[in-house]
Amino acid sequence: MSIPEREWKEALAAITEAPRIALACHLGPDGDALGSLLAATIALRNGGHEAIASWGSDPFEVPPHYTYLPGLDRLSPPSSFPASPELMITFDAGSFERLGSLEANARAAGKLIVIDHHVSNEHFGTINLIDGDAAASAVIVFELLKRLSVSIGKDIASCLYTGLVTDTGRFQYKNTTPDVHRMAAELIAAGAPHVEITQQIYNTHPVGYLRLAAVALDKLEVRDDASMVWTWVTKEDLDRSDVGLEDIEALIDLVRTADVADVAVVLKQQSDGRYRVSMRSKGAADVGSVATRFGGGGHALAAGFTTVNGDPRATIEEIAAALRTS
Repeated sequence: MSIPEREWKEALAAITEAPRIALACHLGPDGDALGSLLAATIALRNGGHEAIASWGSDPFEVPPHYTYLPGLDRLSPPSSFPASPELMITFDAGSFERLGSLEANARAAGKLIVIDHHVSNEHFGTINLIDGDAAASAVIVFELLKRLSVSIGKDIASCLYTGLVTDTGRFQYKNTTPDVHRMAAELIAAGAPHVEITQQIYNTHPVGYLRLAAVALDKLEVRDDASMVWTWVTKEDLDRSDVGLEDIEALIDLVRTADVADVAVVLKQQSDGRYRVSMRSKGAADVGSVATRFGGGGHALAAGFTTVNGDPRATIEEIAAALRTS
């Protein structure tokens, strides 16, 4: 792990000395963000700390795929978050802006520990536990808990395994190293119900999602000039299928299986008219650097951003141009 030992020592001292700790992940949390947040929250509370955990999204809702996670009852809405915490820890967020409505709280924190694995991270903490080579933020949390001599039981293992399995794409991305498999083995040995977790995340969808997927795939287009396949989902599509944005995260993984392109892109319209853009690469293109150009971020193989307008074709033209010049 490439995190300097000085950062580890400062983080351990700050956590050990703090009776109250505020924890937050990025808004609209995915499996890694939520799993990392909950694992740390459970561990700190078990260790006698007063810990409040949240994220800055409105509405404050747990994505349906992750309602099995232990510790959800320990979450608090962002309105309950301390305005200027003595110690705050963030998870899987590459910048202050990714914290949503909790950005001001983070800026006002006495000490801010940033835990992340995004290469694009802005190192915005007073203490930065950032490793761009780590497969997931959960990997860094796992190391942190070990250094704190935390016993990894079933609940913590379940949370960390969720972060690991989601950010490695079920252990099929290039970030799946021997160390990743060793960590997975430790978590399973500690009680993580890996079969049930995988079943819940990847093999359980509302019927409406399947209908929506048919609509999205029917609109699929190929851009040979950028080695890209893409589609879009409107708010009307979502309403007709009776599903929400949180129900269709797996759509990008279906689109990326197309054999005619390296890059897959799915645009999903929000209630404000703008689109959330999910991007995946099979290896030739760095979609993380492309997403960064548009105010987003991520990794070379998986990234995203939110558009500034409601015109999906204009956005695709910009993405195609960025891919051609990247």
